[in-house]
Amino acid sequence: MDYVMEAASSAHFSGLRLDGLLSSPTATSLHASVPDNTVRQPFVIGVSGGTASGKTTVCDMIIQQLHDHRVVLVNQDSFYRGLTPEESERVHEYNFDHPDAFDTEQLLDCIEKLKSGESYNVPIYDFKEHRRSSDSFRKVNVSDVIILEGILVFHDSRIRNLMNMKIFVDTDADVRLARRIRRDTVERGRDINSVLEQYAKFVKPAFDDFVLPSKKYADVIIPRGGDNHVAIDLIVQHIRTKLGQHNLCKIYPNVNVIQSTFQIRGMHTLIRDREITKHDFVFYSDRLIRLVVEHGLGHLPFTEKQVITPTGSVYTGVDFCKKLCGVSIIRSGESMENALRACCKGIKIGKILIHRDGDNGKQLIYERLPTDISERHVLLLDPVLATGNSANQAIELLVQKGVPENHIIFLNLISAPEGIHCVCKRFPSLKIVTSEIDVALNDEYRVIPGMGEFGDRYFGTDD
Repeated sequence: MDYVMEAASSAHFSGLRLDGLLSSPTATSLHASVPDNTVRQPFVIGVSGGTASGKTTVCDMIIQQLHDHRVVLVNQDSFYRGLTPEESERVHEYNFDHPDAFDTEQLLDCIEKLKSGESYNVPIYDFKEHRRSSDSFRKVNVSDVIILEGILVFHDSRIRNLMNMKIFVDTDADVRLARRIRRDTVERGRDINSVLEQYAKFVKPAFDDFVLPSKKYADVIIPRGGDNHVAIDLIVQHIRTKLGQHNLCKIYPNVNVIQSTFQIRGMHTLIRDREITKHDFVFYSDRLIRLVVEHGLGHLPFTEKQVITPTGSVYTGVDFCKKLCGVSIIRSGESMENALRACCKGIKIGKILIHRDGDNGKQLIYERLPTDISERHVLLLDPVLATGNSANQAIELLVQKGVPENHIIFLNLISAPEGIHCVCKRFPSLKIVTSEIDVALNDEYRVIPGMGEFGDRYFGTDD
């Protein structure tokens, strides 16, 4: 699925893989359930691009704006292999832009260790002597964000797969060459003729053969590098959102945020825009709701099932959970019913209406639930989790009806941190599945930045 969005300052966001939207059970034991991911790892950002494209400037700007988080920068250049005496004698014939010039295995080990919460001694490379320092290193400690920068950080799939976000800095070739000449002559003590010779013989061919082809793996492409302030601001905003989600998920492992992509974030941008038409609001809300529902279904228990394929072969798979129902919190929750029906043929759907006045969501007005609800897994539907009081009242009713707390999955589009705290503290065994965690509630108990009164906007009764 390809989806491209262009920001005002030409930041290109390419469609990301929708990994993780459906859990893939692999256990063979009967009636197993998808395990919770209780280990939350650092957010890893890969920054690639041609030589002197402005990668370091982009990294520095991201680090500067993320000043309230622990961020470490790991340069691929630190992992150059030291030259042998024979290679040093013919250094002008050595291709420093080829993948073989790097110790990729050590770089992989470094990122894996940092992701697992261990510190790492990063080597220090001397660009004038073309060898590593034998008696010193740079110790990199545990952090919230790891930025891996280098021309070939997207080349090896093993390293690429460790990244949560991949950024490609796209800068004009003439600009890059001018910067390369300035850097190598001033900082690395080389003469201009050797720089130009090396560029023509190694740097440009390596860019065409290895760097440019890796651009296709980028999630975000930034033209003009550090000059593109709007693009960098958008990236930092996205990172801040993900870090906030990670912090809450560390506290409550029963909170599940579907993997954010710029396609999902693009749909959030549309439905949060107060100028959007009702038709578009409903269309993109339905798409997001469908993703949340699919993700929620992935947390249901399953049983092993074998079928005979048209070729006469035996296929061992899984059978869907049979005892299932939806319960919508009237009336915004009713907007999620169509997506649930589209995913679960013939599913029963109950209703709960709770009077809400400001922060008070404790007055039950109406309920209509399946008579055998205590035997079912329940998908509780409400697009916005704000204070959590109405949700707690609905969940309390389900528990009173005999539904085990760990049989309830609460589905919503956006959640406020206050609501997550409220629900998870009272019902720690319940699962919450959401597409985004917002910043906070304001004095009027509205989610900020939020998207207004969802039910009125969805059903066309807003002003």
